[in-house]
Amino acid sequence: MPDSILRAEHIVKRFPGVIALKDLSFDLHPGEIHSLCGENGAGKSTLIKLLSGIHPYGSYEGEFFVEGKPARFRSLADAERAGIAVIYQELALVEQMTVAENIFLGSEPRTRIGLIDWQKVTTQARKLLERFKVDIDPEARVHDLGIAQKQLVEIVKALSKNSKILILDEPTAALSEHEVLILLDILRELKKTGIASVYISHKLDEVFAVSDRITVIRDGSTVSSVETSDTSKRAVIECMVGREIAHLFPHQGIPPGKVVFAVEGLSVEDPFTRNRFLHDISFTLRAGEVLGIGGLMGAGRTELLMHLFGAWGRRVAGRVLFKGNPVDDKTPARNIQSGLALVSEDRRRYGFIPDKSVGFNLSLSCLSNLTTNGLIDRNREFERNKQIFTALRVKAPSMEYPVDKLSGGNQQKVVCGKALMTEPKVIFLDEPTRGVDVGAKLELYKIIQKLTASGKAVVLVSSELPELIGMSDRIMMLNEGRIGGEFTRAEATPEGLMAAALGQTPIKPV
Repeated sequence: MPDSILRAEHIVKRFPGVIALKDLSFDLHPGEIHSLCGENGAGKSTLIKLLSGIHPYGSYEGEFFVEGKPARFRSLADAERAGIAVIYQELALVEQMTVAENIFLGSEPRTRIGLIDWQKVTTQARKLLERFKVDIDPEARVHDLGIAQKQLVEIVKALSKNSKILILDEPTAALSEHEVLILLDILRELKKTGIASVYISHKLDEVFAVSDRITVIRDGSTVSSVETSDTSKRAVIECMVGREIAHLFPHQGIPPGKVVFAVEGLSVEDPFTRNRFLHDISFTLRAGEVLGIGGLMGAGRTELLMHLFGAWGRRVAGRVLFKGNPVDDKTPARNIQSGLALVSEDRRRYGFIPDKSVGFNLSLSCLSNLTTNGLIDRNREFERNKQIFTALRVKAPSMEYPVDKLSGGNQQKVVCGKALMTEPKVIFLDEPTRGVDVGAKLELYKIIQKLTASGKAVVLVSSELPELIGMSDRIMMLNEGRIGGEFTRAEATPEGLMAAALGQTPIKPV
């Protein structure tokens, strides 16, 4: 058994009204990839904040050790000096700066007289990007990049520090399958050099593909730590949620009703570049139906939903009909009033107000329905909020708790709850389970099932092919802004969907 490069012993962390970590222990060996799994709210994010110095030594009980020596971090700088680099689930880049400037922010190479050597910043950034096979211009502005590209910049920034311990919190949540493979290859190469990684992900395919060991955390405590080769995905899932999950996708296959939403020959251009982004998109959506939309990163999935919701793009051809009436140039506010709702992929940008409470955010989109004589009826607001808060099992001390202090998955639940509070007839879900654990996914799937059972129509965008196949009645795959293929539930296979996403002739079972 190799000596531990990192060890946590009997860690306890308390917040007002909640114990986030209860006697948690685990260790990390040199050159090991050790995955931490657990439901949202299990304590993974809190553990990271302790290891990175965000919650300083003295604010928790127990002890951390790095290379056998007590590690008592009082700041981020202390953790970095000890060789720990963290890639967080939420992006922490300066949008107005270039990729190179972000990578070396705070550690820029200097000239002999102490000035920043901007030429060297760009040159070294380009070498790092090439080393890690990331095809991004180091002189590009971060605000011009997509979410996946920004995530890759975060990863290169962390790797640039030549750290001994790399902690990755949901690093592939916004990455395409190709980019995920690149990241996993990077971790394997780092492992050969002796760098140890703590890998936190809800995507068990990745966990089992890259991990040497898996530790499961539940309710702030370590409940299992085992060699990856000695366990199974089913065993890990059951350990995470404390119960057996027999059927992850609770699809009922209810016969759909009348067409409630239709898109005919839709073409849309980017409002800034005037480049055509969506081309001749047509589909119908029936009451009680789930229409799945898939495709590779950049295929136009998010842009399509944002346009239909009135939040992006200039329509140059085609029309959109909701309950037989044209949807032309409507704002998101008017669409919400009409009965449309959107759960955005980028929850921090579009989904909630971070420093406000759970309750404030839940009712934010439907305040007009909670007023009496022009004033908000606080009792009605509280009761409606409580219903959604309870139904989604949001893990928070109370509805007064700030959303930005919740785990990523619980933040996503609040975003979904805010959309459901508007009582929509049609709901657009853009990656609703991104960063959400298996148990919470099942709860969200059951919500979708209840929506369709009550006659609501759902458009589900997802990067996970099993999710699309398991939850959809029909699936439409996009390729470079065009429809690459359409499938019934019976026709959908992973191979067929991927072929359509790549622009190949769709493969369908005979």
